[in-house]
This record gives sequence, structure tokens and C-alpha cells, in this order.
Amino acid sequence: MASTTGDPAGTATVSEAADVAEAEAIVERAGYQPELRRSLKFFSMFAIAFSIISITTGIFLNYGFGLSYWGPASIWTWPIVGVGNLMIAFVVAELGTRIPLAGYAYQWSARLVNSTYGWFVGFAGLLYMAVGGGAIMLGVASPLLLSEFNVNSPSPRLVLSVAIILMLLPTMINIISMQVAARVNNIAVFTEIIGTVVFGILLLVLWGLQTKPAPYGVSILTNTTSVYHNPTWYAFALAGLLGAFTLVGFELAADMSEDAVNPVRSVPRGVIWAVVLSAVLGMIALIGFTLAIPSIKAVEQPGLPLLVIAGYWLPSWLVKVFIAFVIFSMFAILVVGAGAQARLCYSLARDNMLPFSKHLRKVNQRSQTPIIGLLVFGVIDLGVMWYGYLQASAFATLVGATAIIPYIIYFLITVAYAVKRRTTDTIPGAFTLGRWAWPVIIFVLVYTLVIMASLALPAPFHSADRVIGYGAGLALLWYVGALFWRLRRGTAGVKPVDELLE
Repeated sequence: MASTTGDPAGTATVSEAADVAEAEAIVERAGYQPELRRSLKFFSMFAIAFSIISITTGIFLNYGFGLSYWGPASIWTWPIVGVGNLMIAFVVAELGTRIPLAGYAYQWSARLVNSTYGWFVGFAGLLYMAVGGGAIMLGVASPLLLSEFNVNSPSPRLVLSVAIILMLLPTMINIISMQVAARVNNIAVFTEIIGTVVFGILLLVLWGLQTKPAPYGVSILTNTTSVYHNPTWYAFALAGLLGAFTLVGFELAADMSEDAVNPVRSVPRGVIWAVVLSAVLGMIALIGFTLAIPSIKAVEQPGLPLLVIAGYWLPSWLVKVFIAFVIFSMFAILVVGAGAQARLCYSLARDNMLPFSKHLRKVNQRSQTPIIGLLVFGVIDLGVMWYGYLQASAFATLVGATAIIPYIIYFLITVAYAVKRRTTDTIPGAFTLGRWAWPVIIFVLVYTLVIMASLALPAPFHSADRVIGYGAGLALLWYVGALFWRLRRGTAGVKPVDELLE
């Protein structure tokens, strides 16, 4: 039956059509033809930000890191980082609502400063998405998946083979359509909550009921035992990386702006809600996991302490269920990452900023997805994983690089935001910091510098620093060899932000 404007369904359809028309008008003012299918509503945009943060994956991988440097009390650095990253989210929300274009950080930086600046920020975004997924699949997800089938001592080649399969599937899902990828991310919202919060609360209940001997009381929450016995400031700073490693990636929702029905509203809301809920739910889970620690010495051993804690309190079949939720959460990160990476590639290519741009900017007419970009960067991601496989410590090398790159991007886009603050304030949007803009800008600049120092200077991250250096060298090589001349001739680059004004 055809809907009318008096019908609720018809009203929703007319409203959505108006939202799409408004969003596509912004794309056209930016100098582009709308090509991507607008199908993502608010929940899907929130799901992208929430599942890429992935408190399940972050806490599972990094809980032991906090224990190593500050003991169980390291969980109290989580809300501190949560507040700091919420300030970053405010900057992302304001830029996302005013410049709702695929390519997020590249588009913001290029239009607010210039295309040269935007290139290096955009390349950092591509590098960020390329290095982390392979490390997680190779170092954790593949061995965990094999353990679900009782293969507990797999050969390195078997682990690599499974990791390659896990890396290929997200690319295939995104090639089929963004709608299929969105469904995976929507499901991931619930698996994140179940896999972290529900299990954390379950352990808290079992601890409270004293179903098994528990040597520690509530005082364990303030226990600062540290196996490395570093200077206090150093240990505390590194313990804070439990949250700094985890509460990132939310800005990738803005990268999907041209897939969103109403990005001007859904991007800021999705980003802010994802950070707030991740910080709150993650803290609840951390308290449950920490109170349930059966032995500090046991969880401080190398490995994954959450498996030690879960294995003590839960039957083996339930531990396997917990692991299954963790694996799915890791997989969902790759699904989001592949889609966002392809959008950033597409955004750069349509401005002729990449080699072979005319091919990379092509969008498949049937699926309305940048299939060539998905395939090319799928191969690049596998190559980066292979590089990590050849290193002495693939996990430290690639995950360490993944951790610092977002804060480099946050710092650079905040600088760009500060440069053109008055201009961005004149562009209509659904979110504004108003008179709080400059306090937030100053805080974010100082905060991200501190986090970058914490993630770059300590010896455990020096191998990751080399990955950043290689990436920066590659970006500079392409810029000097070709991109500089394209920009000089006017055959590459973007229009300034003023062009977005109505």
C-alpha cells in the first residue's frame, strides 16, 4: 500500500528523504557527486563507533598491561582516560556535524588547513586502519578460535592461515554491501555488552556469593602491586594505557558520513554516546573482573589474565562462550575497519591524492561500495600482518602502532579545528561546543601530547615507533615524488571549508 504524508510510515519516509537530500546537498557543495548508498540510521552509526571501540577486545587484550605496571588499582585510570577521550569526542562531533564527508580526518584537515596537511593526516588514518587488525587476528583471535576447537598448541603456520581467513571475511562482507556490514556491527553492540558487562557482573555475583575461596576483599581495588617496580609517575602513566589503548576509534563513524541517512545528527550523537557508554560499561566490567581475581601472582604472569579469572570461577563450557563473544567482537572491529578504510581511500582518491586514484575512486553501481579500494587495502592489510608475523613480537609492534596513531590524528585535527574555529562555527550543525570550544581545544592538545609521549617514549613501544617512522617516510616519499606536483597544478586537493557554507 502506498503511504501518504498523513501516515506515520509515510511521514518517516518523507522525513528520511529530506534528510538524505540535505546530506547530499552538502556533498555537492563540497564538489562531489553523491555515489554511496545512504542507508545507515542513528543506531547503525552508534554501533560503528561502539563496536570499533570494542571494550570487550580492549579490556581482554590490555587488562594485563595495567596490572603489570600499577596492579589491580590500574582500573581507576580508566575513567580518567574516559573523560579525556570524551573531550576528543566533542571535537570529532563538532567537525563531523559540520563537514559530514567520507574521509573524516583527511577532509577536515585538508579543508581547514590545506591539502598538504590533509594528506599526511589522511595517510595516518590509512596506516591506523592497516596495522591493528592484523595484529589482533594473528596474536589473539586466531589462537583463541583454534582453542575453541581444542587446538591448544597450534603451529605458527596454522595460526597464520586462520588469521588470513579472518582478515579476508570482513572485506568480503563489505563488498557484498554496507548494509550487511552494518548488521554485523549492530549485533556487535549486544555481544560487546554480554561479553564484557554481563560476564563482569556474573563474576561479581559469584565473588559476592563466595561460591569459591576469594583471598581478597574490596581492598584489592586499591592494590597498587607492580611487578616492574618502576617510578610511580611512569607506572601510573603506563597503567593509564589500559583505557588509552581501548577508548579510541569512535571517529570512524564520521568516516561513514556519506553512507548515513542523516549524518549531521547521527554522527555527533553516535560518537558521544559510544564513548560515554563504553567508559561506563567498561568500568562496571573492570570492577567485576578485578574483585574476582583469584591470585594477583597468577594474573600478573604473561598471557591473558581474564582467562585465568574466568577459568577459576566458571565452568569450562561457559569460558568457551566468553571466548566466543571476545572473538566475535574482534571480528566486528575488522568489519568496521575494512569499511572505514575503503571510505577513506575513496575520499582521498576522488581528490586524486593517491596513486591510481582513477581506479580507487570507482564505486560499484550495484552495491554502491568502493570495491577496488576494499580489495587493494585488503591485500595491503594482509601484507602488514605478514610483516608483523616476521617480527619477534608482532603484537607489541602492530598493536603499539595502532594505539599511538589515533592520538596523532586527534592532535592534528584539533590543531586544524583551532585554526578555523570561527569558520566552522558559521556552518550549520546539530552539535556545537559554543563558548566551551577553546577550553576543550586546549585540553585536547595537551592531553593528546601526554598520551603520545606515554605511547612513544617507553622502551616497550620502540618497535611500534619504527612502524610509524616507516609510514611517515612512505607518505613523504609519495608527496615529494608526485603529490606535490599534482597539488601545484591544481589536479588534486580539496576546496576550502568556506565552500560548504550555504
